[in-house]
Amino acid sequence: MTKQTPNTIELAFEELSAEEMKVRALDFNALMQRRRTVRDFSSREVPRVVIDACLTAAGSAPSGANRQPWHFALISNPAIKREIRSAAETEEEEFYSKRAPQDWLDALAPLGTDSAKPFLEHAPFLIVVFAQKFAVDAQGNKQKNYYVTESASIATGLLIAALHNAGLATLTHTPSPMKFLNTILERPRTEKPLMVVVTGYPEVAARVPDIQRKILNEFVSIHEE
Repeated sequence: MTKQTPNTIELAFEELSAEEMKVRALDFNALMQRRRTVRDFSSREVPRVVIDACLTAAGSAPSGANRQPWHFALISNPAIKREIRSAAETEEEEFYSKRAPQDWLDALAPLGTDSAKPFLEHAPFLIVVFAQKFAVDAQGNKQKNYYVTESASIATGLLIAALHNAGLATLTHTPSPMKFLNTILERPRTEKPLMVVVTGYPEVAARVPDIQRKILNEFVSIHEE
């Protein structure tokens, strides 16, 4: 079997000095340390161009065999947001009242979460992330995607970082099960909804839980010579 030679282009890489690398790394870390999950969103309008740029940045994520197995459904329509909220709260009420084990409810208690999800209507944008199990080429042939969840999750991480960098607040919402999102948004069953990324400006008086993040040596192991 003859090995295919891939088409290539020159890498556009900007090498930085050690000092500039350090400054950028520390500045980005400081920026991301200020990121917090927000549940109190303002309905204040957000420029669409900002959201589009952040979604485009998310689309730069690496993916298995470069299949880019993700779809982002961007929702600002009030009626659709209301429908998503209603369906999500139905699942969440079932979760909190019947499905969740007590240890899970105990873990959630300090965060103050419950089955009410008003942010799904109040925030100007919802972005539903779908992982695509298959792709369809120009001839209509089905093609299997690879490392689908991993690839879509990386893209979502870039999206959250881009939105925060742009000055917006975010929340990741994962009602379970989430198949109602396929129905409401008319997405094929070959796509699995991973999460809803809620984004916009926080309310002026928004408050967040007083929590601490792990420090470096609590979640990194070092293996050096």
